[in-house]
Amino acid sequence: MKKIAILLALCFVGITYAQDTGTVTGTLLDKESGEQPLPFANILIKGTTKGTTSDFDGLYTLEGIQAGSYTLEFSFIGYETISKEVTIVAGQTITVNATLGASAAALDEVVIKTTSTKKESVQALLLEQKKAVVQKQSIGAQELSNKAVSNAAAAVTKISGISKQEGGGNVYVRGLGDRYLNTTLNGLSLPANNVDKKNIDLGLFSSDVIQNIGVSKTYAANFYGDFAAGNVDITAKEHVGSAFVDADLGNSINSAAIGKQFLKSEGTGLFGFYNRYSNNPFAVILSHGVDPVSSGGPVGLSGSISAGKSWNIGEESKLSVFATASFGSSFEYRRGQEANVTAVENQIFRVAEAFEYSRTTTAMTNLLYRINPDHRIKFTSLFINDATDEVGRYGIDGNGFNRNTIADIDDFGYFTQNVQFEQDMIFVNQLSGVSKINDKIELDYGIGFNNVLARQPDRKRIALEQFDLSQDNDPTTNPVLYRNVDFDNQRYFQNIEDEEWNARVNLEYKNSEKLSFNFGYNGRIKERAFDNQRFGLSIIEPNTEVTNVNNFNSIFNRENLGLIYNTVVINPINPSIGLGDTNLPGLAENTYTGKLNVHALYGNAIYKVGEKWTFVPGLRVESFNQSIEYDVINLVFNNPGRNEASETFLLPSLNVKYALNEDQNIRFAASRTVSNPEFKEVAPFVYENVTDRIGGNPDLLNDPAFSSIINLDLKYEWFFERGQVFSVAAFAKQINDPVNLVSANDATGTQRFFRTGDKAEVFGLELEARKSLLSKGEDESLLSAGLNVTYTSTKQDLKTVSGTFNTNFNRDSDELQGASPFLVNADVSYTPTFGTYKPVANLVFSYFSDRIDALGAGQLGNIVEKGVPTLDFVWKNKIHDNFEINLSIKNLLNPTIERVRENATISEDVLTTLNIPFTRNQNNEINPIDEFALSSYKRGINFGLQFKYTF
Repeated sequence: MKKIAILLALCFVGITYAQDTGTVTGTLLDKESGEQPLPFANILIKGTTKGTTSDFDGLYTLEGIQAGSYTLEFSFIGYETISKEVTIVAGQTITVNATLGASAAALDEVVIKTTSTKKESVQALLLEQKKAVVQKQSIGAQELSNKAVSNAAAAVTKISGISKQEGGGNVYVRGLGDRYLNTTLNGLSLPANNVDKKNIDLGLFSSDVIQNIGVSKTYAANFYGDFAAGNVDITAKEHVGSAFVDADLGNSINSAAIGKQFLKSEGTGLFGFYNRYSNNPFAVILSHGVDPVSSGGPVGLSGSISAGKSWNIGEESKLSVFATASFGSSFEYRRGQEANVTAVENQIFRVAEAFEYSRTTTAMTNLLYRINPDHRIKFTSLFINDATDEVGRYGIDGNGFNRNTIADIDDFGYFTQNVQFEQDMIFVNQLSGVSKINDKIELDYGIGFNNVLARQPDRKRIALEQFDLSQDNDPTTNPVLYRNVDFDNQRYFQNIEDEEWNARVNLEYKNSEKLSFNFGYNGRIKERAFDNQRFGLSIIEPNTEVTNVNNFNSIFNRENLGLIYNTVVINPINPSIGLGDTNLPGLAENTYTGKLNVHALYGNAIYKVGEKWTFVPGLRVESFNQSIEYDVINLVFNNPGRNEASETFLLPSLNVKYALNEDQNIRFAASRTVSNPEFKEVAPFVYENVTDRIGGNPDLLNDPAFSSIINLDLKYEWFFERGQVFSVAAFAKQINDPVNLVSANDATGTQRFFRTGDKAEVFGLELEARKSLLSKGEDESLLSAGLNVTYTSTKQDLKTVSGTFNTNFNRDSDELQGASPFLVNADVSYTPTFGTYKPVANLVFSYFSDRIDALGAGQLGNIVEKGVPTLDFVWKNKIHDNFEINLSIKNLLNPTIERVRENATISEDVLTTLNIPFTRNQNNEINPIDEFALSSYKRGINFGLQFKYTF
């Protein structure tokens, strides 16, 4: 009875106390991320020690507060602190919500942590940029959304000093191209999806999977030593906040595609997959013709669905899941000139057309498990399928020129049809985590496995002479099949498979507030397997007529297909030649296997001297081994078929930051890095497009097997108001033993990679400004603008090169391949408010000046990619809290996209027949043409409409 009496007394006291106390609860939102939940913010009852923090969903609760009036203070590092008055009523729960924005006054105190902010907003990323001890610029999901940036390639061009190749995802940083750049996802290396590239096509990463993209243009010891232009790191999107489901549908149309009947390869699916007879080339040839089929169009479709949800597990653990899947298709029609002009005019098509039908499918899952506030682990799985159907028709005007034609004595009337499907499947799986061991030690780690399957299944190329006869309405005169060699009419199959394991470990030791150390390892083990098969469709009868140029299947069909000595032939083929140059079923024409092993240990110190100086010295010791084994055609008989290089690099670096005041920094960086050759640069296989040829050079792995690079950088930055910045930077590089793509001074004009000189020098200036021009409130911008401009000057010496392949030059120096002297990116954003309607309008401009695409050997002029300006308009309309209608008009200027050969020499009869303007010198000789277009076309204006709903 005594125990019962005590229990009842305690219950009575508890009930009485509860009747005298109340509860306050609410949600904190982050103004900088579009009012998304703000986790880990502080909530304090002013004048007391009672307080709490918001959880992952921005939710908080304070219980047991005595009835009365109080002041609640809401704060978050780097954000404004706001106060709200609240009256607690006994026995009741009061809801108090708050929205916090970044505080300019607290910029110098900001420490952005991956566990405490989504790093998506412009302001949060600028805060990170200001506080970082190593230079880095980022663009987040918020800005990507506002500017309707659809992929990572378009996103990075909004950062100073960066441009991309028009029509592709090849990125240039400070005038340096693909071979000088690295790409990572969550800090782990990514594979290339294309044999012609070192880096993955950034255009494959849709904005749906991106939380932010950071570009580091100065070196630090934790980066791979193969670093000259910079490192692009994509952070995969994570879920923070309340459960949600987003869905959107859209369509797009290209102005040049309107009214066109699009074509594609037979057998390719809606989502860009191809699976004919397990992709067995011999079986495909026996069963499928060569003509393209209709692909519908020209309206492209897009759609995506994203979802996120979190579950609390116990008192401290939490599981958050983010998943997204998207699909997009587009149609593009191009019409213009295509040519191959080297030491002689090989092919000139004054009128060529291409029908391109592209599809990209992306799926990603991000699982984040927070064990407790000190430990978390994340699994990221990403799949991308990028597929492109392209049907090219060259010489459709009947005046195509080929110097090797046979049936037509004047070499005109040449025509080529190229039906090509490319599919890249990329699989990326990563496991990473962060563990805070104690107040001084934190461990950051990750391991990844990448797999790439890049295929060209069944490229079909058919060539005709006297194509002009197909247009004369005379059934008695017809074009004839071209038959200079057996491969003038061909079917081609190519496969690339990359497998890579990579890992990173970083141990941070915080000795004090002024001194900390990082020690770590990162490495990668990569292997590439390449093979191709090519089947020549030989023609026995000279001048075999084609009565219908839209029905090649009437000639190249199963009824005309025979097997002679296990050789694929088209009947009639002269049996007397036996196997000839045609392929046996399953026999590869070219193969190569490349292996890369990189392992490194590094360390750095972050040392703060007073309130102004921060020093970050670092050292990296990196082991590099690369080998290539190949069996390819058209090499000298005694070539060993193998080359290998092994090196150990010592790579020091120093980053210095001096804080002039709370808003301004001066930064200095110096480092030694290297540039290692890629598989596509060292494998001597030659890929033949319709109008050009490109191959590698195994001599790049001779001594020296790498380029040694000295980097210097000096930068001033001023964060003068909230979300606004001004910076100017100067940079210099010396690249010893640089590698350049060189166009041979011969009839083929094959482009190969060479170490063309002893050194190249790069000097440049960067300017960036982001400014609010008009404000509609204390901290809201009505009209804002951004501008970044880069000037780069490059010079390299040139020398004669001898080896497996040879090249020479008629000049002692030139600019560096891939370097644009000028880069400009600018945007204007207008965000008015009409009641509850808050549209966002953006005008985005970019420009890069002329840059060398390939150096010309001997007397041959360079191939130059002409400068291109682009202008996009994006209009986002949030009709309701859950519904958006968005409009975009891209490529408004619709400039001509051109690659030209400088100082091209072309014979008078070709110039006259093709109506190409020319001049004569005093001796009545034809002057070289200053810039002859090897490729010239317009891409058209893209109109897009999107409907988005959030559940």
